[in-house]
Amino acid sequence: MKHLLFILMSSLFAYTSLSAGNFTVDKLKTRDGGELAITFIKHASLMIEYGGHVIQVDPVSEYANYATFPKADIILITHEHGDHLDKKAIAASEKAGTLIIANENSQKIIGKGTVMKNGDKLKPTDYLTIEAVPAYNTTPGREKFHPRHRDNGYILTLGGTRIYIAGDTEDIPELKNLKDIDIAFLPVNQPYTMTVPQAANAARMFSPKILYPYHYGDTKISELKEALQGSGVEVRIREMQ
Repeated sequence: MKHLLFILMSSLFAYTSLSAGNFTVDKLKTRDGGELAITFIKHASLMIEYGGHVIQVDPVSEYANYATFPKADIILITHEHGDHLDKKAIAASEKAGTLIIANENSQKIIGKGTVMKNGDKLKPTDYLTIEAVPAYNTTPGREKFHPRHRDNGYILTLGGTRIYIAGDTEDIPELKNLKDIDIAFLPVNQPYTMTVPQAANAARMFSPKILYPYHYGDTKISELKEALQGSGVEVRIREMQ
């Protein structure tokens, strides 16, 4: 059993980092031996590819020309702020049959799509399971930015690998409920999301195997890597300002 676990872990951690145009792409092995590609676009915008399928997360035209990317099978929107929701980027990413998943306010702005609320779980295809989890501010005076129960984070399960995309949140107590997370994206910029100490605390609450800080602006993000030394969490820093 220990030998099998070692093989699974080694498979997950094996990856290559490439450059696609102006964007870095990490390719990782999933638990079932498939290939997962993550394109780091900018800020909170990501593209995830698995088994020939494309998932766009919070696409925004300011960060990329989405007409140059493959059309999306799934588009995920965490919340309605302009640095996460852009109708032009969504339109450029769509094709016939594209499934848009969003929080309620975003769905109203877009005028279509499937609403997921905190606690919802959905299996829209045979290759993907999506869980919507809380994302909100807790620091006094900052609750207005991302109030509780409004916005989503998402957990994606692809090829047995569990990916947590936090959206805009602080180190909320619900993070302790996250289980078996392989890859996590945590935002690290106050006053809207987390400080470095908050992000380090958040990571320790659920111990992802790999942590990508994102949405970090001018934060000295190398400090997060230092803060998590010896924690068992591997911090990988990519260009996600």
